[in-house]
Amino acid sequence: MSRVKRGVTTGARHKKVLKAAKGYRASRSYVYKLAKQAGMKAGTNAYRDRRLKKRTFRMLWNVRISAALRQHGSNYSRFIEALFKKQVHLNRKMLSEIAFHHPDAFQAVMKAVQ
Repeated sequence: MSRVKRGVTTGARHKKVLKAAKGYRASRSYVYKLAKQAGMKAGTNAYRDRRLKKRTFRMLWNVRISAALRQHGSNYSRFIEALFKKQVHLNRKMLSEIAFHHPDAFQAVMKAVQ
């Protein structure tokens, strides 16, 4: 039986991992073992944070809406309740954008709802 030398396969695998770890600091970017660990950790964090990102942005939108409402003497919970009662179909992301970039338009929406 002939002998199998695995240098080419191993080299290719190492090269792939090190390419993915490019930009990491210190030995995490050029030592295979550390690069592999760092890549696994990065992947775990990325997977988790893709889900957390949605929560984080919703919190940001709520805070922006709330801040804009407080300037006009109202509060978030009453405003959202009024939106549902008047059946205004604007999601929190759009309300946040309007409040942040177009305060006059937001004030008009607020008055239409109350």
